Amino acid sequence: MTGTDISGSITPTMIECVIEDEVWREALADVDVLAGECYRAATALEPDISGEIALMLCDDEAIQALNLRFRGKDNATNVLSFPSGEETGFLGDIALARETCVREAALGMLSLRDHVAHLIIHGMLHLIGYDHETDDEAVLMEARETEILRTMGIADPYGASQND
Repeated sequence: MTGTDISGSITPTMIECVIEDEVWREALADVDVLAGECYRAATALEPDISGEIALMLCDDEAIQALNLRFRGKDNATNVLSFPSGEETGFLGDIALARETCVREAALGMLSLRDHVAHLIIHGMLHLIGYDHETDDEAVLMEARETEILRTMGIADPYGASQND
């Protein structure tokens, strides 16, 4: 797989963006470039992210259907992760819902780009086994997210002044 880096050069990446909702391109024109940046930042600090990932960019309706089908929850959510169960090769799928991401970014007074980067990193960590079901797990996962995002120049999404 290849992606386009900030300078427009073709670079190898292991994350493929599938844009189901074309309005994503209006909301965040270079979302595929951002996905590649997230992948490179995450793999630099988290060696278990060593395989391919599919990132589906959809709308709230599509993610609500996925959430109902796979989690039994009949509501839209910002991100869903579907680990493949493999340690190498294809790691799994991540889905992001545009309307929810846009709304959350506005409510948290965040740039959409930074919020989406956070959710992509969050999804990647879920694919390799991180979780936040308990307080201890949440502390570990949030610290790892914050560390990766910091290398991208993105502020701590769990800071006191932000709502994520």
